[in-house]
Amino acid sequence: MQGQHSSYITQQEYLELERQAETKSEYWNGEIHPMGRVNVQHSLITTNAIANLGLQLRKNPCTVYTGNLRLKVSSTGLYTYADVIVVCGQARIENEDNLLNPTVIVEVFSKSTESYDRGTKFEHYRTMELLTDYLLISQDTAWIEHRSRQQDDKWLLSIYQGLNSVTPIPSIGCELPLAEVYEKVEWSSEDAAHGWLRFVKEPSEAYLT
Repeated sequence: MQGQHSSYITQQEYLELERQAETKSEYWNGEIHPMGRVNVQHSLITTNAIANLGLQLRKNPCTVYTGNLRLKVSSTGLYTYADVIVVCGQARIENEDNLLNPTVIVEVFSKSTESYDRGTKFEHYRTMELLTDYLLISQDTAWIEHRSRQQDDKWLLSIYQGLNSVTPIPSIGCELPLAEVYEKVEWSSEDAAHGWLRFVKEPSEAYLT
């Protein structure tokens, strides 16, 4: 991601600019980074995930929020936006519009964002003490990566592919059937529906230190 300004921007300056801006931007280490626009597939998958989780959590103390709510990673100073956020218990909001305590974060990724979402962004997110789950949903093929925090503070990576798969999220008592997450998404090939467009060397489950 490319910085928008060459000079150092303070957090307060970023927030003042962001509250007036028509598009979203991230902030870290004195720089503002514009976020890309989403396409139809990204929007539909995000909507499906929000609707699915929202229905399951209706009588649960957890609440689903859309990506319009800004996240602040207090330990690193990152301000960003996630596609779907679940908060269990009382949401902690700083300055009226910065969420501090997500329980589950869901990002819908494309080829251009997957490296950042898997790497740098996850390194920021994992420092949030109350975060239990981080899910990455591909917009190009039926594929969900689920990173769940373990008792020893390691993260377990589980991969679910194909429309017949179901991603469990035990920490909030929910699951995401891939057929429902990708409902009405038009695939360009049968391989996409089976998750075969993406191949990784990792096993379906692996620990991340």
